Amino acid sequence: MPYVNGFILAVPEGNKDVYKEVAEKFWDLAKEFGALSQVECWEADVKDGHTTDFRRAVKAEEGEKIVFSWVTWKDKQTAEAAEKKMMEDPRMEQFGEMPFDGKRMVYGGFEPLVWKEA
Repeated sequence: MPYVNGFILAVPEGNKDVYKEVAEKFWDLAKEFGALSQVECWEADVKDGHTTDFRRAVKAEEGEKIVFSWVTWKDKQTAEAAEKKMMEDPRMEQFGEMPFDGKRMVYGGFEPLVWKEA
């Protein structure tokens, strides 16, 4: 069964290009270790909610934009093995300091309930 790693994070608006570069470098490693796809979405129309919303989920600060992203894998085992390999890979050092506060990132692994494509 396919598996999805999902992420929500807040990135300072001025770090958009740097974030994109990091995401592209990440794809090179993820693909090598079995990722099928990666999607990185930059906030275009994120409304504030009454009870909760994307901004509150990541404690977004003034001047930060929401990034919603996901990586797909053949299955959970492939995703877990890839995470372990990436964390041990010396190429991870090329990323340096992240252009966002990783402590406020929300992430998790998901098994698709419905998956449709045109």
